[in-house]
Amino acid sequence: MPAAAIEIRDLRVDYGNFVAVSDVTLSVPAGEVFGLVGPNGAGKTSTFRVLAMLMDPTYGEVRLGGIDIFENPEAARRIMGYMPDLAPVPSDLKVWEFLDLFADAHGLGSAAARRERVDTCLEEVALSDRRNVFCKTLSRGQTQRLVLAKTLLHAPKVLILDEPASGMDPLSRRNLRLALRRLAEAGSTVFISSHILSELAEMCSSICVMNRGHLLAAGTVDEVRRLLGRAERTLTVALLERADAAADWLWNQSGVTELKRAGERLSLSFSGTHEEQAALLAGLVAQQLRITVFEEQKSTFEEILIDVAENSTPA
Repeated sequence: MPAAAIEIRDLRVDYGNFVAVSDVTLSVPAGEVFGLVGPNGAGKTSTFRVLAMLMDPTYGEVRLGGIDIFENPEAARRIMGYMPDLAPVPSDLKVWEFLDLFADAHGLGSAAARRERVDTCLEEVALSDRRNVFCKTLSRGQTQRLVLAKTLLHAPKVLILDEPASGMDPLSRRNLRLALRRLAEAGSTVFISSHILSELAEMCSSICVMNRGHLLAAGTVDEVRRLLGRAERTLTVALLERADAAADWLWNQSGVTELKRAGERLSLSFSGTHEEQAALLAGLVAQQLRITVFEEQKSTFEEILIDVAENSTPA
């Protein structure tokens, strides 16, 4: 198992009498794109701000790359890049000037070395053609990509990205997804939050779910569905004829909890294993039923998160 790039233990953040983050413990392996999801007020941004050393928690421990961020914050900052949601960008600087300013602050060497790094980061976020324009001329999505380029300048091993896809068009979101995967393949760890949940499920190798300050589940998307008790899925079966016979047989099979018929099409709620799902299809075929459709439809991640927000009660 890869070493943990981010280790959080018993993290709590209070704002007066309000508990924003409640005793969260989480380990994020190195080399992953790891998603943090949850409704507004879940505690995502407060968690990120602690990791980025922009605020102190009420208590708790945090390590980035094995470095205790409270005991050695400067060393932690050298390996960490943080991209907040809606970061301000000076309007009176050109794109390359904005990046060069931060490259110089990071001590990235001579003007020539900084230029090379600036150009590399612009290429990474597909903004090379906007190098010489003023920042104020950029669209919202282009500005987000510029801030991401700034975050990448010092080649951080741990990236903390709060809503980086905000304002991006579909093409830009796809490019972001590809860029984050390349970074993870090169050994960086990406901890990312987003409200575009379908995009997050596609780009992340693992996710965690927060609500009302509590960590509810962590793991792969399928593992999180199971841990949240939302593993049941819908199977659609369409036949050329004899749907009544298929329905009678299916209703008596393990894992089938609900069944509806509309003409020659059946919809059933199924909580069984994948082996049991395969057995359903094999059983239908064995009865010489002529099947035109047999497909699985999992709940979308948006549906799961809405359910979490409305129904979950923290322990």
